[in-house]
Amino acid sequence: MHQVLHAQEATVASTETVVTTKLRPLDNLTAVRNHAVDAYRGLVMLLMMGEVLQFTKVYGYYHDSLFWRILSFNQSHTEWSGCSVHDMIQPSFSFLVGVALPYSIRSRQRKGAGFPKMLAHTIWRSFLLIALGIFLRSINHTQTYFTFEDTLTQIGLGYTFLFLLYFRPTRDQWIAFGAILFGYWLAWALYPLPGPNFNYAAVGVPSDWHHLYTGFRAHWNKNSNLGQAFDLWFLNLFPRAHTFVFNDGGYLTLSFIPTLGTMILGLFAGKWFVASAPKQPIRKFVIAGFSLLAVGVFLHFTGICPIVKRIWTPSWTLFSGGICFLVLALFSWIIDVKEKRGWAFPLIVVGTNSIAAYLIAHMWEEFIKSSLLTNLGPKPFFVLGPGLQPLLLGATMLFIYWLFLLWMYRRKIFLRI
Repeated sequence: MHQVLHAQEATVASTETVVTTKLRPLDNLTAVRNHAVDAYRGLVMLLMMGEVLQFTKVYGYYHDSLFWRILSFNQSHTEWSGCSVHDMIQPSFSFLVGVALPYSIRSRQRKGAGFPKMLAHTIWRSFLLIALGIFLRSINHTQTYFTFEDTLTQIGLGYTFLFLLYFRPTRDQWIAFGAILFGYWLAWALYPLPGPNFNYAAVGVPSDWHHLYTGFRAHWNKNSNLGQAFDLWFLNLFPRAHTFVFNDGGYLTLSFIPTLGTMILGLFAGKWFVASAPKQPIRKFVIAGFSLLAVGVFLHFTGICPIVKRIWTPSWTLFSGGICFLVLALFSWIIDVKEKRGWAFPLIVVGTNSIAAYLIAHMWEEFIKSSLLTNLGPKPFFVLGPGLQPLLLGATMLFIYWLFLLWMYRRKIFLRI
């Protein structure tokens, strides 16, 4: 989520887009923006907007195709443990918020902003992110739908803490990172397990659901955990059309705590970018990436803490953070070291306006879809056959999304929170 600053200071969060600075053509942007971060952010937002391609529907038609099966799997969230490409959208977005923070703060300091003013702005931004997340979740509901597990809200809940942590020594930041993950894991591990006759069906989990854990891992089962108990109390404090009983996907408000861990990892990456400029800290990224992956996998397979994105387990923070470091290393190596930037332009168009892209993905789908079908009719989208009709319609919608973002990019219009 977030973004135009000074020299290498423009790797700003998606919440920090600026409308007043004139962007120069791509080849002249080296002194202004970090292309690798913009491109990575753009890829994340394209994956989000790309849900309109409807790979799962196409796979339903070509159900014997391994190709479409792989695409369908990676455009869906895993049911519980594991990871798909789609599962990496939210942690990547959160990670990049952390990457951007050092640039954002340095830019504001150069403009003369003191700590109190920056803190007030950060708190206001956190509030806006939470409010925007709730607003988007409330679309098609009869009243405000108070829920706090979406990407924007989770980032908003942790953003002020991340800002305050930036001003602490690096040692304290690592201690905070470790304390957050260990403390969160310990709280879940100490929370009582449900009894042998627990009615999983009452919380949306059939008793024969094949993802239910046994033994110590059962502390991280769906809708029978610490986070679920918190939401039963917390979410029912708000006015609701119906009493909150469980989240269908198992998502939780408290996930913002380990999500803060993901943002802290991004903060380290951003600090490494600043400290090593004009060189790229690719070696550090690669070492951090593989180290985090190894620890996350170890915790998962030893049964200490399973990798579950839906409840953002500490091992998921480590595992997904490792992938984020490796992807950032790859983008930095290709774009900044090898200086191959032309291919990244479509991603940069999206990545420099990620709040706009986020809003488009959540608010434009039905409007664009109905407009295309009303004005063109359904026949043009059946030209490749009924099986590929959802793909062709979705590709047209995605192209329209991108054209609008290109229009904004060319006119230097960047949404800012």
